[in-house]
Amino acid sequence: MHAVVIDVTVQDFEPALQSLKERVVPMVTQSPGFVSGVWLAPSDGKGHSVVVFQSEEDAQRMVEGLRANPVNPAVTLDRAEIREVVVSA
Repeated sequence: MHAVVIDVTVQDFEPALQSLKERVVPMVTQSPGFVSGVWLAPSDGKGHSVVVFQSEEDAQRMVEGLRANPVNPAVTLDRAEIREVVVSA
């Protein structure tokens, strides 16, 4: 399995949260190879999430989609990094 570790800057929390719930989470959970995801509340305008996929290729597709199609103008993608999952509970 591979995880996509995402860091964002949130300019306006309420519209960002609405978009997350209505658009982002449904889109991501329907992505090929999706296993699980966690989106954390922002602190000092910085949000973080970890989304796990069955394969590195599935994770790479998500990263490419994030970079090509920004989801919300209230959120700026700072980093999206793929990491191998070595242990999961």
